[in-house]
Amino acid sequence: MHFLSPLLESYIANSSEDEPTLLQELTRETHLKVLRPRMLTGHFQGRVLSMLSKIINPKNILEIGTYTGYSALCLAEGIQKDGQLHTIDVNEELLGIQRRYFDKSGFGDQIKQHLGNALEIIPQLDLPFDMVFIDAEKKEYTQYFEAVLQKMRPGGVILSDNVLWTGKVVEPLDPKDKATKALLDYNQMLKEHTGVETVLLPIRDGLTLSRVR
Repeated sequence: MHFLSPLLESYIANSSEDEPTLLQELTRETHLKVLRPRMLTGHFQGRVLSMLSKIINPKNILEIGTYTGYSALCLAEGIQKDGQLHTIDVNEELLGIQRRYFDKSGFGDQIKQHLGNALEIIPQLDLPFDMVFIDAEKKEYTQYFEAVLQKMRPGGVILSDNVLWTGKVVEPLDPKDKATKALLDYNQMLKEHTGVETVLLPIRDGLTLSRVR
């Protein structure tokens, strides 16, 4: 499902901050060398992540789902000079391209890569987070949220990507579609959770902002 016409999406991107040259290069390389390049955050949503990070000015950021590193680089644009960004992914083959662009960005020393299961790694991270971006296995979103919530500073923000799931959340549910069912449950949980206040934004494939009370 396309929520906006390609023409309107192009206008929105062109009316927003330009995509940094480094991220343009990463986009090109991802499309040339990596499977499923549509997983990239992309220009407009990337600028949204960058703006939110600059507004929050986080000391510590956690990202669940690195892919080739585009969203991590956007989030890093607002990080404090003594802050850290921890990013977790399960694909060992992508570590090289991630690190190359992290080091080119000037944030290389602040970005820490983790390889493996996020639900096993998160408990080992001994620091409070101001900002979290969840963009990994959809069926585990609720578990990711529960794992990070206890590590959040009051007022911190948890961002959840792909929560509209190409419109499947408003279509008749296929009983075999576990990912859509998981996202429906997750969206409802966020709405009702007393520990956060939540707004769902129709940005790209859906981006939820949850502020820790």
